[in-house]
Order: sequence, then structure tokens, then C-alpha cells
Amino acid sequence: MAEILKFLNANSAALTVIFSAVVTLATAVYAILTWILVSETRKMRQVQTEPKIKISLQSLEIAVHIVRLHVRNIGLGPALNVKFTPKVVSGGESAQLLINEFTKTNFFKIGLSYLSPGEQRLSNYTEMNKNHEGKITSVIAFDVEYQGSIGKKYKETLTIDMSEHKGSYQLGKPHLYSIALSLEKLQKDFHYITTGFRRVSADVFDSEDRKAEQQELQERIEKERARSDV
Repeated sequence: MAEILKFLNANSAALTVIFSAVVTLATAVYAILTWILVSETRKMRQVQTEPKIKISLQSLEIAVHIVRLHVRNIGLGPALNVKFTPKVVSGGESAQLLINEFTKTNFFKIGLSYLSPGEQRLSNYTEMNKNHEGKITSVIAFDVEYQGSIGKKYKETLTIDMSEHKGSYQLGKPHLYSIALSLEKLQKDFHYITTGFRRVSADVFDSEDRKAEQQELQERIEKERARSDV
């Protein structure tokens, strides 16, 4: 023990320098970790308030040849003052025809003042069985400008390549559509019954009919027995 104390006393200055260096290093590491944590927190907060506009092409469930654009805010924050500028990438007149049909919905012309997170707007539709070859090879795009709730502005170009949907088809009717048709038919039948427009045909079988049937059956049995006795 005495030797350890003697060693510490003899090298106290060097030990102090080493200890100070360790403390300084630990402080620097802590500062770096704190800066990383603050940076990640800032990014998370930004993501939670950041809008993100997406435009996709989707067909109707009941008719795959009828398609329209779905404009949706997939971000976690609202999109403000959304503006759309359509343009032809390739496809010439057919592509321009697509743009004309899709943008008949007025918000493409006047924009959207507010699009909440998850909210969706639908464009006008086009029928792909009309001028199919021209439409399916077209590529159109929209320059979209908007801003977030904290005032940050965004600008991006969203492209719709129609050829990605080439060869799409559907077998049978969608389940929800079939159920809707069945419910509609059931509702009409019920309406006809209650209003008397169409009556249900039914055979009424009461106790007197049952007695008559049993008597007739008994008579047949007796006749068969008489024939067998002969």
C-alpha cells in the first residue's frame, strides 16, 4: 500500500494530465452524440410535418379500360397551395389528348389550397379502348409546386408512363361490385313486394287440404288392397 501511495505521489502530475485527457475525450464524445440526437430529432420533426404529393394511374374495378389519376398526399403534413403544370414527355397528340381528358377536373387548373395527410383527389377519366395504341405508349408529367405548414416550399416533377399498364386485364367481376349488384336486386324485389307491383306467387296448404290429401291416400291404399285380394 505504501508503494502505491509513493507511486501516485511521484507521478501525480502525469496522472492528472491523463485523467484530464480522458475527461476531455468523454466530453467530446458526449457532445457529438448529443449533436447526432438533436439532428435526428430535427429530421423526425420535419418528416412529421412534411407533405408529399403522389400521382398514380388507376383503373376502375368494374371496368379496367377506364382509368384516371389519383392525386394523394402520402406525407404526414398538410400540403398548401398545390399547383399543377401538365406537360407531354412523349406521345405527341395522343399524350396531349390524355392530358386534356384528365385535367377536365377543375382542381388541375385552379390548384388546391389544402390537401390534408392521406387525402385523395380524382381526375376525370379516359377510356383506353379508344385510341389504345396512342394512349398506351404515351408518357405525361406534372410539375407540382406546394408548401408545407411551416412554409417550406417543394417543387418536383411527377411522371406517368402509360405503358406500365400495358396488358392489364381482369377476370370476372370484383367481389364488392357483385355484392352491390345483389343487394340492389334484393332491394328492388323487396320494393316490388311491398308496393304490390310484383307479388310473390305462393301455394297455401291448410289443415283441410291436409285432411283431404290423407283421405285420398287412404282410398288409394284400399283400392290397391282390393285388387291384390282378387
